[in-house]
Amino acid sequence: MATTYYLHPKNPQMDRIDKIVAALKGGAVILYPTDTVYAIGCDLHHKGAIERVQRIKHLSANRHLTLLAPSLSNIAIYAKVSDSAYRLMRHLIPGPFTFLLPATRVLPRLVLDPKRKTTGIRVPDQPLCQTLLATLGNPLVSASARLPDGSEPEYEYELFDALENTVDLIVQLDLPPDQISATPGVVSTVIDLTEDEPIIVRQGLQWEQAAAFMA
Repeated sequence: MATTYYLHPKNPQMDRIDKIVAALKGGAVILYPTDTVYAIGCDLHHKGAIERVQRIKHLSANRHLTLLAPSLSNIAIYAKVSDSAYRLMRHLIPGPFTFLLPATRVLPRLVLDPKRKTTGIRVPDQPLCQTLLATLGNPLVSASARLPDGSEPEYEYELFDALENTVDLIVQLDLPPDQISATPGVVSTVIDLTEDEPIIVRQGLQWEQAAAFMA
């Protein structure tokens, strides 16, 4: 059964962050909140954990995973960012936007689109995620969490119940009862930046804001 950690959403307790990061470096797979939906994640540098995430998500070899990075400058280590892509991204980062970009040689093949050699990467706008990423020191490999049958949960607690024997850690926001949202969030907006002109390929949270910058 997974170990559950309750963290303050704006000032996460560092002793708990340190324990989570130590587990991630040891190959743990976690269920955790982002600024969009709950996600299943692991350390980018642990191959076995990445393969577990793929199995949990029932991902085929031609489906790549998303990276969560702490900053725009960090993205440039793992993806090739053109001048035009940078100008757009600096207006939207941090936020609920996943950018499809050509990958650098740093990334393992497990997290790439095998045909296009691209990766999806984003910088979340949430203090808990930011602290976790900064302490880990490299991106999290991440995938939106769904129920074992692939369906979207109607309530967050369904994820906790369904995945407590599948993941190693569950991170929940430590909020007063009147501030807890029972319903899942909205997925990120996905923007393809692999060509000269950016294209929104999935309309998610705040997609209108992205479209306005792209107009």
